[in-house]
Amino acid sequence: MLHTLGNLTLTGYNSEYSDRPFREKKTMDGGFVVSPLRLNEGLGQTPVWNKQSIEKRADKLAKLAKDVWSYPDLSDVVLSKYKEQPKALSVNTLDNFDYLQNGKPSRKLFDAIRKEILAIDSVVYEEILKYYIAYKAETNFVDIVPLADSLSLALNMPFENLYDPEGVALNVAGLGHWGNGEVEVKINSVGQIPYALSLINQSFEHQMGNGRGEE
Repeated sequence: MLHTLGNLTLTGYNSEYSDRPFREKKTMDGGFVVSPLRLNEGLGQTPVWNKQSIEKRADKLAKLAKDVWSYPDLSDVVLSKYKEQPKALSVNTLDNFDYLQNGKPSRKLFDAIRKEILAIDSVVYEEILKYYIAYKAETNFVDIVPLADSLSLALNMPFENLYDPEGVALNVAGLGHWGNGEVEVKINSVGQIPYALSLINQSFEHQMGNGRGEE
């Protein structure tokens, strides 16, 4: 119930209240008993602060909010003037990529690494964009650009933070390229996928706050 409506209020004495018991917060100097704020009406007379008290106050504030910010009663004719017309959605699929058509060399490579990326964590999801395929958690951590017989991987992390003992990554900071981030890695065989995944995992961990160099 900590951050729910019924348990929230305003006060100029937050540091003085600290983690004191509710009964002290009511009766101390500046306590709820003497609060001039309408938002705090009734708190000074509430005997205990528990789940039932919080739910009761939440219901009271919700009803008050409906009166203060009432929904406008407008006719359909008036509303129609401001109603936004739905825009046609552009739906991208793998069929939009020439190099990912079935039978193309890059498709087998893509299917193999795609499966591994989605298995990194349950929060990972795929978004197919016009020029690349993005894999996201909080935001993009790796983007795949299909090429004729290879894949270009864009890792969204600082180049200097990447641990790349084989030296396959390129620093593309400041250079124009599809995808997000400073790191580019190209692979052209399934055998390169395990090492590429070790780099992709670093980008994922960096985004989730566990990257190298993070405090």
